[in-house]
Amino acid sequence: MMHFPLILLIMAFKARALYNFQSENKEEINIRENEELQLLSDVSLDGWLQGTNSHGQTGLFPASYVEIIQPPRSGSVQVDYPTHHAHTDATHHGSYDDDEEDDDDWDDWDDGQSVAEEPSGSNGVPHSQTKHHYYPRPEYAHRPRPQLERQDSIASGKRGSVVGRNLNRFSSFVRSGVEAFILGDVPQFGRVSETYVIEMGPKGPLWKPDPNAFICSVEEPTKQTKFKGIKSYISYRLTPGHTNSPVYRRYKHFDWLYNRLLHKFTVISVPHLPEKQATGRFEEDFIQKRNRRLVLWMDHMTSHPVLSQYDGFQHFLTCRDEKQWKAGKRRTERDEMVGASFLLTLQIPTEHQDLQDVEERVDTFKAFSKKMDESVLQLISVVSELARKHLGGFRKEFQKLGGSLQNLSHSFQLDPPYGSEPLIGAISHTGRTYELVGEMFAEQPKNDQFRFLDTLSLYQGLLSNFPDIIHLQKGAFAKVKDSQRMSDEGKMEQEEADGIRKRCRVVGFALQAEINHFHQRRLLDFKMAIQHYLKEQIMFYRRVSQELEKTLKMYDSLNGRARRLLLQPVALPAHTEQ
Repeated sequence: MMHFPLILLIMAFKARALYNFQSENKEEINIRENEELQLLSDVSLDGWLQGTNSHGQTGLFPASYVEIIQPPRSGSVQVDYPTHHAHTDATHHGSYDDDEEDDDDWDDWDDGQSVAEEPSGSNGVPHSQTKHHYYPRPEYAHRPRPQLERQDSIASGKRGSVVGRNLNRFSSFVRSGVEAFILGDVPQFGRVSETYVIEMGPKGPLWKPDPNAFICSVEEPTKQTKFKGIKSYISYRLTPGHTNSPVYRRYKHFDWLYNRLLHKFTVISVPHLPEKQATGRFEEDFIQKRNRRLVLWMDHMTSHPVLSQYDGFQHFLTCRDEKQWKAGKRRTERDEMVGASFLLTLQIPTEHQDLQDVEERVDTFKAFSKKMDESVLQLISVVSELARKHLGGFRKEFQKLGGSLQNLSHSFQLDPPYGSEPLIGAISHTGRTYELVGEMFAEQPKNDQFRFLDTLSLYQGLLSNFPDIIHLQKGAFAKVKDSQRMSDEGKMEQEEADGIRKRCRVVGFALQAEINHFHQRRLLDFKMAIQHYLKEQIMFYRRVSQELEKTLKMYDSLNGRARRLLLQPVALPAHTEQ
């Protein structure tokens, strides 16, 4: 593992604890309300600071639990602090840069080729001379999710930080800013230009449907080049249904949008993008696999009442002008209503919901999502193994059977007086039929198993988002209980405790709306996915059966001929007398 220096300012900052914090890991320390702390740095890592408490203990504590009270002193001592630099959420995407041969960050978005980077300019039409269509080839490998995506609790437990540890249960609650929102520390904006409405439906809160719902196709992955062929990349044609005007985007553009979505929509399960791949990015099977999964990703984006209305997403889908693209991109990156501030855009129902009922609903979904996640992972394993057998084992076994039958037909020719050309031909044809069946098995996964794996992979990503999102609600519940206890003890005004409870309702309504949307899509997606799988399987075995039936008919015509051959005396060669 590589070692990198971490520059720390030794005891250059002071802070005062705003709340009590009880450590649960050896890397953490306890802090008490109003306690003065010495900080190693005022820069937080995933929402955590490192410092020393009044008892001389050094370790980590949540950044939002303290207030820095002293700016850095001039002449502070700097030291090189060697440490293991493990992969974290801050890992750069460049390590998986699979759409071009160098990581040029975003410079080429501002060099005159920012919208789609086609040689033809800003009209969104790729140059015909650089266009190469790709067609599917069998593939089945399921790769791990990219490290920048939100991980599930199991995966996050394997990640480390620059101090070599996994941040504990408070990390997402603190890092997302939802804790600050619950405590009323998120600044209110005088004018909020966007509003997302949550309504009460028959099964609970729902995101208000988008009145201008649309779909968007993702088609024609084409290989493009620039800089006179020095760099190559794949371009996808997107055609939004509400404009019917195609735009061309690269994977890096999807990646930019995806990270903006994660940054903004804290309490929404943003579908993961298809995985990156360091090598083989121009192979036909990988290109087609990514295209299929981008289609599913786009379907989930356009079906979500909130994500589909996001200005950054609309800009991504519709902008065809260079200058407008740059301006819209920068406007999206300057968006203030992100993270905890996004919660300020929510308009919730007036209906009363008991927080205990909401907590029970969340616990039920937590158990469901955990079980579904386990089931999806099991299905991915089973279907992947089945695809491998189709591509390898089944194909090989049918070819061995076919080859053995061919050998049998050849052996029948070695004693001509007892030979039967029609039977030999039928057996030989049977051998070729089974070799064909082997090839049919090898080609079948692209029609059913790969597509089923696409859906399972999408839901694996969606489900892996929920532990963090549920954790936000759990943190909010905890704050409500703490505030009510403090109010009962006279340590907090009841008005302040009521404000915490009110803001917790916002998080609760948002989570329930997201849960209900997830279930609506889940029912539709799995119905369609399994229906498609069954239909393709039926057609596949029907084709296999038809080939076998055609071969069987060759033997039916041999029945009468075989009886005549049995009754016909065999002419033996005459013996030459000595």
